[in-house]
Amino acid sequence: MAARAIWRGDLVIGELNCPVALYSAVTAQERVSFHIVNRDTGHRVRREYVDADTGRGVDNDDLVKGYETSEGQSILLSPEEIRDAVPEADKTLDMMRFIPCDEVDTVFFERPYFLAPGNRQALEVYDLVREAMEAKGVAALVETVLFRRVRSLLIRPHGKGMIATTLNFDYEVRSAKEILGDIPAVKIEGEMLDLARHIIETKTGEFDPADFEDHYEEAVIELVKAKIAGRKPKRLPKRKDTNVTDLMAALRKSAGLGEDRKAAAKPAKKTTARRSTPKQSQSKRPPGRKAG
Repeated sequence: MAARAIWRGDLVIGELNCPVALYSAVTAQERVSFHIVNRDTGHRVRREYVDADTGRGVDNDDLVKGYETSEGQSILLSPEEIRDAVPEADKTLDMMRFIPCDEVDTVFFERPYFLAPGNRQALEVYDLVREAMEAKGVAALVETVLFRRVRSLLIRPHGKGMIATTLNFDYEVRSAKEILGDIPAVKIEGEMLDLARHIIETKTGEFDPADFEDHYEEAVIELVKAKIAGRKPKRLPKRKDTNVTDLMAALRKSAGLGEDRKAAAKPAKKTTARRSTPKQSQSKRPPGRKAG
């Protein structure tokens, strides 16, 4: 089934204009999902809103959003009031500022989208903008109304196309000092630092997303398949105790040097990860889309 655009608008740079479309770059459709079921009857259950004071159910037509003030007063806001208060979507990605591609801290990255030409007539302008950005090594910062909210996006070249990543606002990202500011400084040098560097060098490789497996997903699929077959699920191996009592000994062992302090460190080798076949994970899925 062909991918469906979740947003359509115009990419604008100066006097250049071309229709574009946004497509989700990530999906959760292949994940195992569950129903909520009554253990006694096996029937599915549904959720409903209940008045916290009276205990009576509330119809969807009577639901509104409430904002509680610091004084405990609840301000009621209807969907229509919220809709009329937010800026109207002008369906425009105006590329007014360009920055180096690596200038934005990844902590501000929220969700990626593929940004594609909206039609065949847009191809020339689209590719012109993409190639110019790629040649200069820059990304574009834009603002637009997306999904009823004003959003900031970082648009950057990606292969033959472009990626548009929504960005968290400054007030949404916690300060690193709040979490990391109290970490005391520790001076590490000499053989200990050399060994740590050597371990990193020998384990240096390349990023391949196919190397990372969703072990939770695999475990749940195995559990469901075992239930269907009427057998016990496989027992997971126990984790080994990883408490480090001698840091230097652990470093030497990790570096493959044993107890020999004077052993020469082997030169680093760049490893290339193997790509697993995409169909391998699909064959593990039990019958049916949902587990109940």
